[in-house]
Amino acid sequence: MDGRPSTLAEFTQWTGERYGPETALRFRPRADADPGGNADPGGNADPGGDAAAGGPDGGWRTRTYAELAAEVRAVGCALLGLGVAAGERVAVLAETRPQWTYTHFGVMAAGAVLVPVYPTAGEEELAWVLSDSEAVAVVCDDEAQRERVEALRGKLPALRAVVLMDALPSLRRAPEADLLARAAAVTPEADASIVYTSGTTGLPKGCRLTHGNLGAVQDATLPLVQGGPGNSTYLYLPLAHLLAQLIQFTTLLEGGELCYFGGRIEDVLAELAAVRPTHLPSVPRLFEKLHTVVLSLAEAREGGRESFEEAVRIGVLAAEGRLPESLRAAHEEAEKSLYSLVRGAFGGRLTWALTGGAPIAPATLDFLRACGIAVFEGYGMTESGGVVSLNHPGAVRYGTVGRPVAGCEVRIGADGEVLARGPMVFPGYHANPAATAQALDPEGWLHTGDLGELDGDGFLRITGRKKELVITSAGKNITPTEVEFAVQRSRYVSRAVMIGDRRPHPVALITLDAEEITAWAAREGLAPDADPSTHPAVRALVEAAVEQANATVSRPARIRAFHILPEEFSIAAGTLTPTLKLRRAAVAQRYAREIEGLYGG
Repeated sequence: MDGRPSTLAEFTQWTGERYGPETALRFRPRADADPGGNADPGGNADPGGDAAAGGPDGGWRTRTYAELAAEVRAVGCALLGLGVAAGERVAVLAETRPQWTYTHFGVMAAGAVLVPVYPTAGEEELAWVLSDSEAVAVVCDDEAQRERVEALRGKLPALRAVVLMDALPSLRRAPEADLLARAAAVTPEADASIVYTSGTTGLPKGCRLTHGNLGAVQDATLPLVQGGPGNSTYLYLPLAHLLAQLIQFTTLLEGGELCYFGGRIEDVLAELAAVRPTHLPSVPRLFEKLHTVVLSLAEAREGGRESFEEAVRIGVLAAEGRLPESLRAAHEEAEKSLYSLVRGAFGGRLTWALTGGAPIAPATLDFLRACGIAVFEGYGMTESGGVVSLNHPGAVRYGTVGRPVAGCEVRIGADGEVLARGPMVFPGYHANPAATAQALDPEGWLHTGDLGELDGDGFLRITGRKKELVITSAGKNITPTEVEFAVQRSRYVSRAVMIGDRRPHPVALITLDAEEITAWAAREGLAPDADPSTHPAVRALVEAAVEQANATVSRPARIRAFHILPEEFSIAAGTLTPTLKLRRAAVAQRYAREIEGLYGG
């Protein structure tokens, strides 16, 4: 964008001047922080521009761009008042809410470096991130999180202050002139944040991202997305994750409205209906879940599945501008009975969505496109500034993650690894030169660790993770994710994990989708306290999913046996990272007995 600030330190000052009275943020006050109904979640007086609780907006409050800039200045001045110096690290340990945004930009305005920490992080990870980053201050969501940090003080020699997020603006502040001078002195080469990757093995590494890295991502992606005043983005991804931060930057840089998830998954549909977003970034599971629910409703009627599939086919033809006149009446009928209802579930204004982190089923993409919602897959990693490639209007290819964005070079190494280079690629890991040397070669190429292919038109397809390659005892190299994702396309399966390294053939551990299996059990009259994972009919459902998946992969990659687990993988059990990535080694260790049983042990 022409004239954008060169660093994020002056971001909200710039957007405040450019968009002033436009709505920047929309949120529902937290009940525990707003007992009187006249204060915002931070305990501040409610400016006149806010929608009153219980009023026409149903309890939603707003902040204008001018008010956002003022909130950020208050936080930045408070950090200066705490003695935070330029380049020092400030950690944020909190749930996603407006105060996260105020703190984020306040840290950068103070010339400091943001260290986001997942509130779900365990004690070992929390201690590691705070100590490795040498954070001098930690901003906590609530008293419980503050107590967790205080209990670790003996391990954190650099730590000087632990403050509650809501109390931060009320602390002693330095003069605003000092803050503005500090912000103006920040350069694009300075670190903006250190984001710790929740690695699937070992302790996370701190990725240094500069103001220039993040600016390059905005320059590359803004021309590809729709936004600006009148557009709104519903944000339910955690702001501790880089993707959510990038969505925040993009929305606000264009003058759009950022609407915050209220914190309860069961409220998502009601919140979507209330805020009526035009853009929804999400992991594939949300879209696939809606597809499954609608398909299930259709299948409950005689001939329903066939009618549903025909409606999707007709809708795709219309989306592609190829609808024949003979199908126009059928399309109008499907608009009333299906398309408009699906759009209504998202609030009625949603026109496009962004997804990544895992492949999304082509059938789900067709379903949403038929209903008037375009979903674009992208690819990136923290070390690449979050974005490498992106499908976008005018350049979409199913089964790929799009073409590399402007300024980002991509090539495939001799061993099939995806390599990326460009101004968005990070300068290295914090205080870890050995790991940096492994990730960045002397020519500046980032070795992503992902395996992929570039087709003749430059579209990138990710085929797996290099370190997750399974090599059977027969010497066959297998990428497990291909068959795993194929199994997971079943509505009854939440996760499938292939096992087979140094084994004669692949087997799988499978977890059930609790919601779908519960509904199935009710329909089948299964006792509420019965364990569905051991039910023969459930096994038959999973077996059908495995057989379908096996038909899509080569013979060596086919799953020969599987075990249905009675529990989901979880962060608490150590089988998932805070970003819900699978910890394969932990899974193999936790379920070693079940695995041995699949091999006849």
